[in-house]
Amino acid sequence: MFSAKYRTIVFAFLMALFMSGFMSFVISIFNVGLVNNIISIWLTAWAFAFCVAFPTVIFVAPVVHKLTAKLVRP
Repeated sequence: MFSAKYRTIVFAFLMALFMSGFMSFVISIFNVGLVNNIISIWLTAWAFAFCVAFPTVIFVAPVVHKLTAKLVRP
């Protein structure tokens, strides 16, 4: 278990992990189809996508929280 002070980092890591994994899989299938080496293609794409997704979530999440607060009534 992690300390509560790491909540933002843990959230960003997990969000980036799941979203980049799912999206890279869908896009890989869309681009090349269900070929024999789709798992290899997907894992390569996932590694790259996660490297982009994790820092993106770190920087974008606070902006999204603020926008959500403005759009949703308390």
